[in-house]
Amino acid sequence: MPAWRRASIPKHRRIIAFAASGDARVLVQIFAVIAPVFACAAVGFAWARMRVPYETAFVTRLVTNVGFPCLIFSSLLRAEITPETLGIMGFAALATTAAFAAIGALVLSLCRIELRAFLNSMIFANTGNMGLPLCLLAFGEEGLALAIAYFTVNGTLTFIVGPAIASGNADPREVLKIPMVWATLAGLAVKLAAVPVPEWAMKTLLLIGGFPIPLMLITLGVSLAGLRVAHLGRSTGLALLRLVMGFGVGWLAAEMLGFEGAARGVVIIECAMPVAVFNFLYAQMYDNRPDEVAGTIVVSTVLSFATLPLLLWYVMGG
Repeated sequence: MPAWRRASIPKHRRIIAFAASGDARVLVQIFAVIAPVFACAAVGFAWARMRVPYETAFVTRLVTNVGFPCLIFSSLLRAEITPETLGIMGFAALATTAAFAAIGALVLSLCRIELRAFLNSMIFANTGNMGLPLCLLAFGEEGLALAIAYFTVNGTLTFIVGPAIASGNADPREVLKIPMVWATLAGLAVKLAAVPVPEWAMKTLLLIGGFPIPLMLITLGVSLAGLRVAHLGRSTGLALLRLVMGFGVGWLAAEMLGFEGAARGVVIIECAMPVAVFNFLYAQMYDNRPDEVAGTIVVSTVLSFATLPLLLWYVMGG
């Protein structure tokens, strides 16, 4: 049986180890993953409440054209993934993303909710800064490697398909004008061709690539400060839909593809993550109800935090 089809640790030992870790320890580890997200958003929220000027448009352009391209390129180069693993998990990422798009488009259309504003939130989850640490916690280095493979393909789709949906323009010529798309293509090309990158260049990329996530989370907090209570109803409904749909699609994909052990757990975890912050970036760029998208991100993240202990228990011991 291939390595990706079996768990690195026997099932009964994983159950015992998870139970022995104690609920408090698990909650502390989960909190350590999610706390930075809320801390950065709280800074932006407080900043806006103090009525201090914040140039949202400038920050968005800086992050889009400089920060994220460097982050994407450097992350792809550092990821230790083999072509076989990339292919296996890449197919899972493609299949689950297609399922999210179909289900999300159907439900939003039936509910007469604007696709340009909210379809991305139904498709793209936080498979990076939440999904990767959780897969490492649950399945160790094997889980992390599998999660990186899933995230690489899912992230590529995020940067190529996401802007097309948000802009309402599927013209490839318009999509290819986005620096993040070129960074993704260049990173994959350099990675597959094993082209050496000078140390000074990597350090520069890592330095610049370190600012976009905190800045966008702060910008998210600024937007949340203007979120009206009337928006929370729809945001909560969409957040619940994303989490329930994510777990269901992840479970079904793992069953249909015959995944076992770590591979099964990684697919379910990555699919069940809350709405990705990148969706707020696109909503901000194209003025697609960014406040309501921000509410969907925050509500889904809060709900995810409350349900993560059960999710980890299921994938590790189920």
